[in-house]
Amino acid sequence: METWQTKIFLYIVVVLSAIIHEYAHGWAALRAGDSTAKYAGRLTLNPLAHLDMFGTVILPLVLLFTGGLFIGYAKPVPVNPYNFREQKRGMIFVSLAGVAVNFALGFIFAFIYVAASVKGLGSVAFQNLLGLVAYINIILALFNLIPIPPLDGSKLLAALTPQRYQIILARLQSYGSLVGIFLALLIAFFILAPLAQLVFGLFARLADLVF
Repeated sequence: METWQTKIFLYIVVVLSAIIHEYAHGWAALRAGDSTAKYAGRLTLNPLAHLDMFGTVILPLVLLFTGGLFIGYAKPVPVNPYNFREQKRGMIFVSLAGVAVNFALGFIFAFIYVAASVKGLGSVAFQNLLGLVAYINIILALFNLIPIPPLDGSKLLAALTPQRYQIILARLQSYGSLVGIFLALLIAFFILAPLAQLVFGLFARLADLVF
């Protein structure tokens, strides 16, 4: 049974992972030519700069202490795609940046988890926590790839699809972020956990080849 200490640890991991995710968006936007996030004070790892009351506090804590799928998000970094040197390529780069960082963290911690397990480093509980950090980051990456506004997947889809599909995404966006998050959670509830386990297993197998 999970202790409250483990739950708090998981919450901290989700918050920090979401913050790194948003920082990556801001960094990518700056590299693509848009300094909006920089001047908004969002190119920082200070949690207070990225805090979203619903996504960073209420949603993850309610999900964590009621069971089921555990997810959360930070306040989206402001981006002006009209400032990109190449608008379409810049939007793709920025949309993928946060997801890529979470996948990278997932792989790194899966690698450390396998190394600790094989070498017998730390307790089993400690090794399991390493695995949880990897798993949470994989969940965040996959969740953000769902093509429903305001998630990154919708921005990526808009950059890659013809204008008529972008209109549909814009209509979905008009219903508000909370509606989009709710729809994404419904989708995630059915497919995210098994898909995340599959990706985690792949990362762990790749790491296992080293040892």
